[in-house]
Amino acid sequence: MIETTGTKTAGSETPGTILLFGTGAFAGRIACDIGATARAPVTVVIAGRNRARLDWLVTAGNARAAVFGTQARFLGAHCDLLEPGAAAPVLAAHQPRVVVQAASVQTSAVIAAGDGWARLVAEGGLSATAVFQALLSVRVAQAMRRECPEAAFVNCCFPDVVNGMIAALGLPVACGVGNIGILSGAFAGVLGAGSAGRLAVLAHYQTIGAFRRPAAERGGLPLPRVWLDGAEVADVAGRFAGVKLTAEPAIEISGAAGVPMLVAMATGGEARGHAPGPLGLPGGYPVRWADGAMRLALPAGLGEAEAIAWNAGFEAANGLVVGQDGMVRYTGLLRDRLRDLSPELAAGFAMRDLEAVHGAMAALRGRLQVS
Repeated sequence: MIETTGTKTAGSETPGTILLFGTGAFAGRIACDIGATARAPVTVVIAGRNRARLDWLVTAGNARAAVFGTQARFLGAHCDLLEPGAAAPVLAAHQPRVVVQAASVQTSAVIAAGDGWARLVAEGGLSATAVFQALLSVRVAQAMRRECPEAAFVNCCFPDVVNGMIAALGLPVACGVGNIGILSGAFAGVLGAGSAGRLAVLAHYQTIGAFRRPAAERGGLPLPRVWLDGAEVADVAGRFAGVKLTAEPAIEISGAAGVPMLVAMATGGEARGHAPGPLGLPGGYPVRWADGAMRLALPAGLGEAEAIAWNAGFEAANGLVVGQDGMVRYTGLLRDRLRDLSPELAAGFAMRDLEAVHGAMAALRGRLQVS
């Protein structure tokens, strides 16, 4: 049974409707920023299992829309994605134009924890969490294929890597939110108001770490590629030395980064920006949404093959790669660390076996969290 807070009539795909799965901090940031900025009529249906948090986000979203005088309206739908088949009734009832999936069984706060699981993630990289990040997103994407195949899917759960896992199952994914948006937003902020359109950034999530360190400690760390007014910046570390991110997930920027694109997608508009995992590609790119489709918007002189290969190189060296055969393979230090803990998991898996692999990975995580 679907429980919806507010008034909404089910029917065919509804222009201006965003269905947002998740009630955590990241989803809350997205919802509240839509409430403050949407200049076109948009309805945001927030779906989650925490009823109190769900009700609060609906209240907060509508309050912010009233305060800022925007055309956003918020509704709530109780939904527990951990229950099999939970996404389908909500999708069928609301027929959104855009589905934003921000619910995960692994929070990004793991980067600031201190147990054995956090140490594995710190040493081997965030791709250690990919199975947990992919689980609910794959469930939603599969339900979308049946219930609202024309909707655009935006996966917010580790999209640099997980979007490729989703695509390996033949499921469409438009893009993600966050990661590259942190850097492109922070860099534009250094340049000043109105400068976002002057920037083009190519960034894998692994390049964010340098900017969590003081400027003097960034030597030798992987950095994004940046173009300003069409010319590539030779000294990215020096040009943006004033950018210093928090050790915790930077949702104050990352959650906001996708909001203009989401509103454009929902209301039939156009938008340019930066997004991770567009069209299931690895890493993050400059992108453009127009005519109902997502496209790369690379700077002149940078070909798609070069951009994709540059991003793919990070996970090929250390992390997780998805082959054309649908096989997921761990690489580099992450593979080595996993091999010490579970040779079976380190050997990789077929994406069709994701649900079973999740169980095995959850058992490993549980063991490490008490060490």
